[in-house]
Amino acid sequence: MVPSLTTVVNGIEFENPFLLGSGPPGTNAKVIAKSYDLGWGGMVCKTISLDSSKVVNTAPRYGKLRAREDDKVILGFENIELISDRPFATWLDELKQLKQSYPKKVLVASVMEEYRKEPWQEIVRRVQETGVDAFELNLSCPHGMPERKMGMAMGEDPSIVTEVVGWVKEVSKIPVWAKMTPNVGDPTRPAKAAAAAGADCLSTINTILAIIGVDLRTLRPMPTVEGYSVPGGYSGQAVRPIALRHVMEIARALPGVPISGMGGIETGFDAAQFFLLGAHTVQVCTGAMLQGYEIISKMKEELVKVLTDHQMESVRELVGKSLPYFTTHADLVERQRKAKAAKVGTARDAETWKGEIKKETESLSSN
Repeated sequence: MVPSLTTVVNGIEFENPFLLGSGPPGTNAKVIAKSYDLGWGGMVCKTISLDSSKVVNTAPRYGKLRAREDDKVILGFENIELISDRPFATWLDELKQLKQSYPKKVLVASVMEEYRKEPWQEIVRRVQETGVDAFELNLSCPHGMPERKMGMAMGEDPSIVTEVVGWVKEVSKIPVWAKMTPNVGDPTRPAKAAAAAGADCLSTINTILAIIGVDLRTLRPMPTVEGYSVPGGYSGQAVRPIALRHVMEIARALPGVPISGMGGIETGFDAAQFFLLGAHTVQVCTGAMLQGYEIISKMKEELVKVLTDHQMESVRELVGKSLPYFTTHADLVERQRKAKAAKVGTARDAETWKGEIKKETESLSSN
């Protein structure tokens, strides 16, 4: 029997748990329709606001971190892109059209407003009339418009998270997802605030505030716009370990709250790790930008292989399965003592490190 990729979150049925994350992959109805036709289970549209006139993007606005300067392997990706610059009325028409054309496909509306109750409630009231399945509140964009207390400027403050989620829940008739920022010391604090205010699901992580590098030919930071730059949002393969840790921490802190996990997912095997650490769906943005929407076919095949290898019938069986195996360092030491571990496991620094550092590092690695 072939495992099923169908899953249900907040009462919403997904034909598979792969969503395209908010960003360029969901920039208009045409490209969203293409993603649906190719087999994505859902889409979070590019973040919209009531007034798009203040949104002005630059070119270039992306930067790539390669394994080596001449290497084709892209480890990390930075963007200084803002939210959608398309008129709000256009978005309302397109969201409505998409739900009429693809009634069984999941469409999540990503929204972001200034730190005022009225615009947040207005955008929610008007967008939900289009028939979208859920909202994702962008409380976490790390760059652009912080002076208007938008994005990360909200998400890093649990008290503001509580307020904004509360405002939205007062008027929303559909599930509300809160998108969390990784740019905090303790990711569980804003997550707990969102959940306490009624968030139905937590999306994590958004991009990490970073600088991709400096061009050593010009000595200017990248991406370079007329000789200047700003810190931007870092994503891609390199952030996956950080994203996994955030998902794990939030899943353990809030076991009853669904999570939509993201951050460096490019394969079905990557996605499986997020499910094992507590995610219920996953989102892909940078991976699709670098490899194309078509990666969905291979991702679904790879996830089915993981389920088949472990004799599981559904994605739900993977969710949280690895969480019980996180503990404390003191417990690790005690477990190793009881198991009478091999000498390499108990050796002190003076006995372990003798000068062959590459070989000695390998002996202490688990893979």
